[in-house]
Amino acid sequence: MNYFEAIVLGVVEGLTEFLPVSSTGHLTIAEKLLGLEVDDPAVTGYTAVIQMGAIAAVVLYFAKDITRIIKFWSLGLVKPEYRGHIDHRMGWYVIVASLPVGAIGFFGKDVIKNDLRSLWVVAFALIAWSGVMWLAERVAKQDRTERELGMRDAVSIGFAQALALIPGVSRSGATISVGLFRGLDRVTATRLSFFMSIPALLAAGLYQLGDALSGDITLGVALVGVFVAFLVAYASIAWLLKFVAHHTIAWFVPYRVGLGVLLIVLLSTGTLSAT
Repeated sequence: MNYFEAIVLGVVEGLTEFLPVSSTGHLTIAEKLLGLEVDDPAVTGYTAVIQMGAIAAVVLYFAKDITRIIKFWSLGLVKPEYRGHIDHRMGWYVIVASLPVGAIGFFGKDVIKNDLRSLWVVAFALIAWSGVMWLAERVAKQDRTERELGMRDAVSIGFAQALALIPGVSRSGATISVGLFRGLDRVTATRLSFFMSIPALLAAGLYQLGDALSGDITLGVALVGVFVAFLVAYASIAWLLKFVAHHTIAWFVPYRVGLGVLLIVLLSTGTLSAT
């Protein structure tokens, strides 16, 4: 992988990590178009490592919120009067919601890194989860705010985040959709999706850092991709929060379905190979 390819993948990651269109799916497509072997352990690892740039963008964008959550969560461990505060509870919600993706990602790593690294999987997941996103918006009551979050919400959204290990589903699409099914308003579901992304994507990036640097991907190339992803992701976060305040995530459904159908056509005609 060269610096140009790293920049392209950094832009793709930054644009798609937090939009409900599947960053892993788009990275897989981009890697294939660039002539990279999508099932190569180094490329698979790089796909996870480059997400650390997006996580850095989340941490910077929500620095005040994250600092407050850490503060109240820590205080609540020793002082009972802080345990009912939303920021203390949010700390536990993020921790609990991170457990399913962590466990499934660890024990199912061979399937994720090999069997699921196929453009056929990406194509069908893009289309299938589009139906879930559309339904979530159809039934959404959006009558619950951040202060009304509970542990059941965290568990449900945590398992939704684990589903996003399937390329094409979209981590944000899955978590926001389930948040809407739980009655959360769209902005609350989106903010929660951002917070929950931090431990999951950071752990994945660190875990696969060795794989990413095991092939011909140099540290310099990896850092360039991460930095570009950070810059683009920061702008994407700001845009998405404004967008979901006034628009449904169903706006992304036609794009997802169209891309999925296009992939099926290209794969069926032999224009693209699945891996």
